[in-house]
Amino acid sequence: MNEHKGSQILLCDDEPDVTELLKYSLELKGFSVQAFNKPIEFVSRVRDLTPDLIILDVMMPDLDGMQLCQIIRSDPRIKLTPIIFLSAKSEVEDRVKGLEHGADDYLTKPFSTEELILRVEGLLRRTKLSDVKTNDLRIQIGGIIIDETLHELTIDSSHISVTATEFRLLKLLMERKGRVQSREHLLASVWNYDTDIETRTVDTHIRRLREKLGPYAHLIETVRGVGYRAVSI
Repeated sequence: MNEHKGSQILLCDDEPDVTELLKYSLELKGFSVQAFNKPIEFVSRVRDLTPDLIILDVMMPDLDGMQLCQIIRSDPRIKLTPIIFLSAKSEVEDRVKGLEHGADDYLTKPFSTEELILRVEGLLRRTKLSDVKTNDLRIQIGGIIIDETLHELTIDSSHISVTATEFRLLKLLMERKGRVQSREHLLASVWNYDTDIETRTVDTHIRRLREKLGPYAHLIETVRGVGYRAVSI
C-alpha cells in the first residue's frame, strides 16, 4: 500500500515546465497533485481543496508566494497547512524572509526533485504524527497552553495563530522545560534536518515565536553558543 495515497498537494508556480515536472514526479510517488500557474486561480481554489501540503514559488506576477502564504495563514481552515517555498533567491536573508512570512521550508532553484520529495515526505510525516498522538496532549507553563488535540496555542485564554513548524518547536521546548536544546538537536527533532543545514533557520523561528508570545517572550531563554530552553514564568 502506498503511504502517500490520499495525500493532496497543491502546487503554484508561474512556470508551466516546473509545475509539469513536479506534478509528474510527485504523482509517481502516490501523491494527488493539483498544479496552478496563475496565483489568482490558486487563491480561488485553495480554501475549498484543503490540501495536506502546499508548494509555492516565491516570485510570481499578481500575487507572489509570500503574499499567498499570508493569505493561507490567515484562513482558519487551512492556516496550519505545511508550506514549502521555491525560489531562485538563495541568500540567507532571502531564506530568513521566507520563513518569517510563515513558510515551513525553503528550497532554492535550481533544486533536486528528489530532495523536494524528501522534504515533502518529511513535513507530511511530522504533521501526521502530531495528529495521531493521544496522550500528553496538553502542556501549560504560566498563561501559555499548548493543546495538541486541538493543535492550538492559547495565551491568557486568547488563541494565537502559529504555523505547524512553530507549534512543534514550541511544544518540544515546553515538553523539555529547563533542559537546553541545541540548535542542531532542534533541527533534527523539529525539521528532521541533518546538522549541516543552516542553523539560522532555528533562530528565525524562535524570533517569530517570541513575537507571538508577547508578554511571555521570556519563556524561551537563549543559551549563548548552544541553543534555547523553556523556563518557568
